Amino acid sequence: MLNLMIQRLQSLPVGRSMPIDDELGEAAILLALTREQDDPKIILTKRAEHMTSHRGEVAFPGGKWELGDADLLETALRETHEEIDLPPEQVEVIASLPINCTRYSMRVWPYVGLISPEQSLAANPDELDAVFRVPLRYFLDQSNLTVDHFTGPDYSLRMPCYIYQGYRIWGFSLVVLVDFLNLTLDAGIDLHYPDKIDLRPDNLNPRPKSD
Repeated sequence: MLNLMIQRLQSLPVGRSMPIDDELGEAAILLALTREQDDPKIILTKRAEHMTSHRGEVAFPGGKWELGDADLLETALRETHEEIDLPPEQVEVIASLPINCTRYSMRVWPYVGLISPEQSLAANPDELDAVFRVPLRYFLDQSNLTVDHFTGPDYSLRMPCYIYQGYRIWGFSLVVLVDFLNLTLDAGIDLHYPDKIDLRPDNLNPRPKSD
């Protein structure tokens, strides 16, 4: 499985672009895969409940570009190091995926990297409640794709998600994950949104303007 994914990814460049949107800002995330040929796992995090935004949600490690970052790849690696104690030198970056957008139109650059299956990881309690690994095979079994009810300050809706050991993987992170699996493994996963348009660039709401 892993060799096929690497072959597909090697046809993609490793974009090291600088941010181009000063108003909305840009971010970068890391899709870290363990080097396990038949059973690679992907690294995910659960944001801390005390965070002011996206509290308790599952996400890929990463964050916003900062002035000291040489480029968006450095952003992804720096934020990953800060969040899960994964040193940049322990990541073999092999590709960048097409840019995706959050529902507030922030542009996010996903990078794909390989790590040792023995690599130790630790969640930074200032930002995260947990860091965990999910076998990719779990997502390829479409009987694991379900619909659950989600609520927030400005929404209450049913959304597609995977539930792995109590962690709900949904929203923007799910879109990035499914796009990745469809690209690299021809997974054929189709996200169905019963209550709301999907979270893809052509269907996004603009970021609310602050007063």
